[in-house]
Amino acid sequence: MRNVTEDNLTDAFAAYLGDETDPRLREIVLSLARHLHGFAREVRLTHEEWNTAIAFLERMTEFTTHERHEFILLSDIMGLSSLVDMIHSARGGTSSSVLGPFHIEGAPDIPFGHDMKRDYPGTVLLVTGVIRDGQGTPIQGATLDIWQTAPNGLYSSQDPEQDTYSFHGLMTTGADGRYGFTTVKPVSYEVPTDGPVGDLLRATGRHAWRPSHLHFIARAPGFRTLVSEVFAADDPYLDEDAVFGVRGDLIMAYAPQPAGSFPAEGYALSGKVDEDWEMVEFDLVLTPA
Repeated sequence: MRNVTEDNLTDAFAAYLGDETDPRLREIVLSLARHLHGFAREVRLTHEEWNTAIAFLERMTEFTTHERHEFILLSDIMGLSSLVDMIHSARGGTSSSVLGPFHIEGAPDIPFGHDMKRDYPGTVLLVTGVIRDGQGTPIQGATLDIWQTAPNGLYSSQDPEQDTYSFHGLMTTGADGRYGFTTVKPVSYEVPTDGPVGDLLRATGRHAWRPSHLHFIARAPGFRTLVSEVFAADDPYLDEDAVFGVRGDLIMAYAPQPAGSFPAEGYALSGKVDEDWEMVEFDLVLTPA
């Protein structure tokens, strides 16, 4: 097309795509072009604004490393990560939520009753529940990948003072489908703000806080893998998560327990907890693959 105009540019773009283009790729690229061109027309994008956007993307690459992916962080704070997750979340099971950038592969196997708290300060928290199917049947042999922040608000991958797999573990369920471990409460924390994503948050008057949460990845043969987070009911940022990860069914309530009532057996800390402690019970429901 030799007479390309503001009105026919999108059609010209579509005409340039070759006949051999994969149908799904064609659908995605054409839709992206339509929305991108429509956005530029709607806001009457200026050259200066276009250059600012290009510089923003260039700076994103400067903050993307093996340990930190600024583009994923941008997707998170724009709500795109959560939207894609919600579009493909299985119905009838526990809601999925964003994986986040701090998961570490290869977490060590831990037994039921394992203690993650170790010598870290804070009240003992016992976390337990059942991994089951939609009919309520416990799933034997399910694996649960668990991770969380330390009391200082940092994951082990962010904190050189922590062991590599501090507050990480991989548990396998028995016939009762139950998981259980002790730890300390995770805490609210800010997503990284020293890069261009932080600049965008500040420019738009947004904070960078995430409500405290436990991370889970539950896997079992014959079932869809569940990637999720469980959030504390009393967290002040529960209704304004910077990455839009909170779902109505992913909220846990801490239940205070009196001294002397900790289970006498079955846990690494059994017989060792003399003070008040807290407990949370949260079942995870998997859907068929």
